Amino acid sequence: MATVTARHGFTYPAILEVAERINWRVEDLIGGSKRLDFSRAFLPESLARVEPLTFLTPSERLALNHIRACGYLHVFGIVEEFIVPFVLRHVERDVRGESYQVRSFLEFAGEEAKHIHLFRRFKEEFDSGFGARCQLIGPSEAIGDAVLTHDDLAVGLVVQQIEWMTQRHYIDSVANNEQLDPQFRSLLKHHWMEEAQHAKLDVLIVEALAAQRTPAQVTRALDEYLEIGAFLDAGLGQQVEFDLATLEHLTGRLFTAAEGRQFAVVQTQALRWTYLGSGMTHPRFLESVGNLGPGLRERIEEVAPAFY
Repeated sequence: MATVTARHGFTYPAILEVAERINWRVEDLIGGSKRLDFSRAFLPESLARVEPLTFLTPSERLALNHIRACGYLHVFGIVEEFIVPFVLRHVERDVRGESYQVRSFLEFAGEEAKHIHLFRRFKEEFDSGFGARCQLIGPSEAIGDAVLTHDDLAVGLVVQQIEWMTQRHYIDSVANNEQLDPQFRSLLKHHWMEEAQHAKLDVLIVEALAAQRTPAQVTRALDEYLEIGAFLDAGLGQQVEFDLATLEHLTGRLFTAAEGRQFAVVQTQALRWTYLGSGMTHPRFLESVGNLGPGLRERIEEVAPAFY
């Protein structure tokens, strides 16, 4: 079996203790008087990357920012819809295991279900105030089913990457960004608060799964992790096309072929960085992969520049 070297110090009791102190409801964050302000940006420019598209007017760039924000939470919703069965599958295998571990995973699954509810409520509020319906990749069930056909260790690596990605986005470019809509920032803050514990649990899940596999099987799981990444990357390319179509519909403007090409280049890299590069280059994720065996971290670092 593979030898996993861990230096992080994460424990189930400590993770559960923090998780149980975080207590918010979907109804506290959106709806009623808690309205989105469409006069302000939702996503930070480091993720949206709308400013390089100089052929767009300022109002069109703001609209694209909102379109990207709608897609941002939609993608989170897709991911969390396959995280829930993944975590429950992990619990089912060890339901009589150590109590803190089982309770931590059940808390994890419950919070992800709450996030799915939150993102659906956001979509309702967004649709009522934006002026156009965004085209979005899916259906989420088909995407989730395709991901879950892979080795659980590969899926665990994808989930862990996404959880650390969430942490990086909020801490690096949302937490102190006063230019963003306060309502959208609040939503991301409360999501981040719970995902901070999920990222630690993902590290422990990945370690447990790797410990049950030979070094060759761990290497194969990393191959499958990269295959899942390629599958998701193809979906992001489709989302770029949808975003352009949504913007054209909203503005009533048909962009030229040259403008469409520039849009595709800029926004493809924006989405790649948002959903892939920013997670796979997170120091905690790279550390976790490096703990699974020699040469694995280096493989991630070799492919990562394509997603900057």
